[in-house]
Amino acid sequence: MERPTDLHVAAVKRILRYLKGTLSFGVMYKCGTGEELKMQGWTDSDYAGDFDDRKSTSGYVFTMGSSAVCWSSKK
Repeated sequence: MERPTDLHVAAVKRILRYLKGTLSFGVMYKCGTGEELKMQGWTDSDYAGDFDDRKSTSGYVFTMGSSAVCWSSKK
């Protein structure tokens, strides 16, 4: 950023405090739940699907078991 304000600095400090406090957090998957634990990924896109600005949209999601672990959508 070219000229960060006190508000920006405070937001960054808050984010860093949050990250410091959650370093030990994680995701736990239990064995024997009857569901096969495998990673799957899906993706989709269109070409100039927005009639107003003719921009394309694409996205993806990856799951581990039945939980989404990574996803994104961009125009």
